[in-house]
Amino acid sequence: MSDTNAKLTIGDESWDLALQEGSVGPSVLDIAALYKNTGHFTYDPGFTSTASCESKITYIDGEQGTLLYRGYPIEQLADHGDFLETCYLLLYGELPTKAQKDDFVHRVTYHTMIHEQMSRFFTGFRRDAHPMAIMVGTVGALSAFYHDSTDISDPHQRMVASLRMIAKMPTLAAMAYKYHVGQPFVYPRNDLDYSSNFLHMCFAVPCEDYKVNPVLARAMDRIFILHADHEQNASTSTVRLAGSSGANPFACIAAGIACLWGPAHGGANEAALNMLAEIGSVDNIPEYVRRAKDKDDPFRLMGFGHRVYKNYDPRARIMQKTTHEVLAELGMRDDPLLEVAIELERIALNDEYFVEKKLYPNIDFYSGITLRALGFPTTMFTVLFALARTVGWIAQWKEMVEDPSQKIGRPRQLYTGYPSRDYMPISQRR
Repeated sequence: MSDTNAKLTIGDESWDLALQEGSVGPSVLDIAALYKNTGHFTYDPGFTSTASCESKITYIDGEQGTLLYRGYPIEQLADHGDFLETCYLLLYGELPTKAQKDDFVHRVTYHTMIHEQMSRFFTGFRRDAHPMAIMVGTVGALSAFYHDSTDISDPHQRMVASLRMIAKMPTLAAMAYKYHVGQPFVYPRNDLDYSSNFLHMCFAVPCEDYKVNPVLARAMDRIFILHADHEQNASTSTVRLAGSSGANPFACIAAGIACLWGPAHGGANEAALNMLAEIGSVDNIPEYVRRAKDKDDPFRLMGFGHRVYKNYDPRARIMQKTTHEVLAELGMRDDPLLEVAIELERIALNDEYFVEKKLYPNIDFYSGITLRALGFPTTMFTVLFALARTVGWIAQWKEMVEDPSQKIGRPRQLYTGYPSRDYMPISQRR
């Protein structure tokens, strides 16, 4: 807490507002008692200027293009670490020792199977159900199968629920994919690492052996790291808001998945891939760039710009490198969509219009190409996002539950409807 105060003046009255400073980033004005003291609310659609909580997990500097997990730059974690190490970091605040990591990996690995009765749950969906619809239903249903980890007041149950979510999400995601494509479910294997196990559950079939390509597994692992958390975005805020009521963690994560499904959030990489396919060829780029600059044209370049980043998205650089590695491994160097993507990136980084508006490529710009090359249909893109983001949601939920200052979320409103009026009998209404 800073000794510095800000002064709010309304008419002839003034009030002091305490200024709180974080370890890095902008300071905040404490307005918790604003209504009590002044009789006024603040008005902030989208909460873009409002800090809804205090957190030690993730920090973003949008102007500098910085993303830190517990203080560690995302570039270092993606280059040198793995996803389960990142999960441990987000959950517990520090990178694990070798003994701690071995124990954590073992506990996650041996929680990957789901209750066998859950497999029947999938048959209740239509064969053409969207995988995200299946995920919302099955993740929420976990609370009906694991009653021994829904008491949020018990630290042990919170830990068990956290491990179960991280461990079982790949299994559920793979089952959603298999159901979507009409193939039999593949059980998890304890001899494979987290990302290799997921690829095996997705692409193995009973009639032949499937050997996981280590380059593709590493790419999948890096994608998980890049999407593991991203501060107080829409889905994370949804998880926290649901959790603030005391809801069990499985229900909270299901709420986060539902929010992530929106095309403005988790569906952006699918939209970017569809845009690249629409452009089709490098020769068509000038016309589409012209249209993007025309404010009267409904066409928009997807995968450029970000709500927070006003610089190059640090995850996009890592994703670009990963995309090239995957395409080279699969012999797809001449992928026409990648050629379109590279030329669009070149234009965006040099064209005065894009530079002035800070429309830099974001992670969605490249991740769609990579996931398509790995063999996933576009309907699975947001499911993979949810799988990766689960650890961030759980870490944020756990932090909120353990915060003694947390209270149930209750945003206020600027009411612009009718004032009080009297009920009129139907015979007298005009």
